[in-house]
Amino acid sequence: MRILFFGDVFGRPGREALAYIVPRWKEAHRPDCIIANGENMSHGAGISERSIEALLSAGIQIITGGNHSFEGKNASALLNDSSLPLVRPANMPSDAPGRGFAYFGIKNGKAVSCEDVEDAAILVINLIGQTHMRYHYPSPFREADLILEKTIASGAREMHPPIFVDWHADVSSEKVALGWYLDGRVSAVVGTHGHTPTADARILPNGTGLISDVGMVGPHYSVIGQEITANLERFVRQVPKKVDVAPAPPYEINAVLLDIDDTTKKTTTIRHLRSILEALS
Repeated sequence: MRILFFGDVFGRPGREALAYIVPRWKEAHRPDCIIANGENMSHGAGISERSIEALLSAGIQIITGGNHSFEGKNASALLNDSSLPLVRPANMPSDAPGRGFAYFGIKNGKAVSCEDVEDAAILVINLIGQTHMRYHYPSPFREADLILEKTIASGAREMHPPIFVDWHADVSSEKVALGWYLDGRVSAVVGTHGHTPTADARILPNGTGLISDVGMVGPHYSVIGQEITANLERFVRQVPKKVDVAPAPPYEINAVLLDIDDTTKKTTTIRHLRSILEALS
């Protein structure tokens, strides 16, 4: 299985960049499954019906989340709609809207939730970090253990579909540690939230693909997607400022391309993709 995963999609510029690049990278790389982190896709923080539709129309099949997943008009209703290919971090409170992991089958180019593992092409798990995050989330390490006990305890690992983890965390040490913790138990642990790509894409000894942070899809002349001047006011003068999504072009696009062995479910290749575009034409 070949998975194409796009990092945090930031606001309108991110959605515009995806609409441009997904058809081109589908043709170039022939992925079997296309996933994107969408917690920043609506105005830079949160989700909306319109932004979800924009990503699905662009060719994204599954949308993962993070600390902003509950923000945006009707976010709770959207997350609770099992017909939408959405997940949010699993180690959030159990009564929070939405789901933290899900099986998906790929049919006619779209991802469809599956109850039966035999119909599934992939299991997607979303986790959120504990260090330097606004809220005190339960352990993502223990949550991963619980999910894996629920999902593969009844069947052999070889009979299970690939397991892909979107690991939405801030600190690189915590990110790398989870990769080692899950090495050999999941197919890939792919980091989001930092919006700045890291140069550590690798395959761990037991076959788990790992990267600390994929980077974002959004405005290139920005501070992690946000307008520059207001951020300088905050950092230089310590003045609280509302920050907006930065304008684009130029756009930056960051993704990873992973090949997963159909038999072992181990990653065989992991490659970071990055493009800076002066125009979408």
